[in-house]
Amino acid sequence: MISIRKAEDRGHANHGWLDAHHTFSFASYFHPQHMGFRSLRVLNDDTVTGGGGFDTHPHRDMEIITYVLSGALEHRDSMGNGRVIRQGEFQYMAAGTGVTHSEFNNSPIQPVHLLQTWILPERKGLAPRYAERNFTTAATGKLHLVASKDGREDSMAINQDADLYLAKLAPGEQVEHPIASKRHNWVHVATGQVKLNGQTLNAGDGAAVSDEASISLAGVANAEVLVFDLN
Repeated sequence: MISIRKAEDRGHANHGWLDAHHTFSFASYFHPQHMGFRSLRVLNDDTVTGGGGFDTHPHRDMEIITYVLSGALEHRDSMGNGRVIRQGEFQYMAAGTGVTHSEFNNSPIQPVHLLQTWILPERKGLAPRYAERNFTTAATGKLHLVASKDGREDSMAINQDADLYLAKLAPGEQVEHPIASKRHNWVHVATGQVKLNGQTLNAGDGAAVSDEASISLAGVANAEVLVFDLN
């Protein structure tokens, strides 16, 4: 079964400096039927204007993965990390017992467009940690493992039985992903247009996939797609 969540049906908040779309309930947006999917709790599609950003704020007991689609995001946290995350880079922060961090557009002029996802950890009270991976030059037409519980294939090791894949697809390219028994997938189209098992999805669209043997993603326009494989 595939249940599609169209981009225009997401929650939306425009704060001037921040234009945010929420796939699941977040902040002032609440929808009882969209509280997350399995362990995937938050999927925010944010555009931050030049010079804008999030002042220092706390997190705890959450696996936070950020992907920069365009522009650059400056990150500082209480673990001592200070980095600029650029287009094509993923950042992981396990909030665990508690961290504070800030996130600002690194440019005073150009916007930064990013996806931020929160995954519930397997248990509370874990030690905070940090990691990054760069997929700027990742090949098109294949699935790249970004994050996993065991850190295989040089992916970022996270505190949950969840795999995150990135697919970059040119028109006509196709990837297949088998779904193991009792597993579920969430597919999010970050950019472009694809067909998911024959159904057209555009940028911002998402889909919950359960009780399917596999998913097939075919590029219609140049696209980037996140695939979450969840228990």
